[in-house]
Amino acid sequence: MAIKTTELLPSSSPEELKKVLQSVASDWGDVIDDSDALQVIPLKGAMTNEVYQIAWPAKNNGLVRNVLVRIYGEGVEVFFNRDDEIRTFECMSSQGQGPRLLGRFGDGRVEEFIHARTLSAADIRDPKISELVAAKMREFHDLKMPGPRKALLWDRLRRWVSVAKSFCSAKDAKEFCLYTLKDEISMLEKELPNDHQEIGFCHNDLQYGNIMIDEETSSITIIVSFTFLQNMLNFKRACTKILLFLAFSDNSPMVCTWWLRILCLQL
Repeated sequence: MAIKTTELLPSSSPEELKKVLQSVASDWGDVIDDSDALQVIPLKGAMTNEVYQIAWPAKNNGLVRNVLVRIYGEGVEVFFNRDDEIRTFECMSSQGQGPRLLGRFGDGRVEEFIHARTLSAADIRDPKISELVAAKMREFHDLKMPGPRKALLWDRLRRWVSVAKSFCSAKDAKEFCLYTLKDEISMLEKELPNDHQEIGFCHNDLQYGNIMIDEETSSITIIVSFTFLQNMLNFKRACTKILLFLAFSDNSPMVCTWWLRILCLQL
């Protein structure tokens, strides 16, 4: 349901957000004088952010402009660098992948609105759709991204363990084996072969909620995530098969070991 108010946007920087929307509208030759002229439509599917479709009448031609406003979830920035995510977003966009970045504000960003729907588990079981997703991921793996072309999974896991320990009591850290996880990560890094590994740009959180399809053109869009990084493609392909089997073979919830979940992060 569309609501003619921006008060439902849970941004901590409402005035900054308004200025960004006015700037975007101005770039398109429109004018937003009154916030009540904006239609705010909450969207489902995001797990760590809140997303909204924002619409307003164009100045000419009777068109309706649409953008997507993404409000960042609280606390998730401790796991990654938001500036790195934006640089990744912009680099992908420059190579024709994902939506365009239209503007930024204190706790979120404004993106190009993609006229597509989020996939479901049933969609992933469709061989034709799975083929489209696989072809799109091949494009992703070949993207030329800034930074070293090496597997970055291990350093990220160690950082996440450190963050988790900082939020846990000593009792909880011991119960969840956080004091030994870094050693286990280093052991796994050492045991898994590194020579002659094909490294590519990976999503690392490729569940159906991060995939959209335009049903008119069959175009696939992968949603930008803070989990993007360079990774080992051979392990990623193997983990893809495991995750799809566990998650989408029936309607039961996915059950797997902690380490299998970590390996599945290489999707």
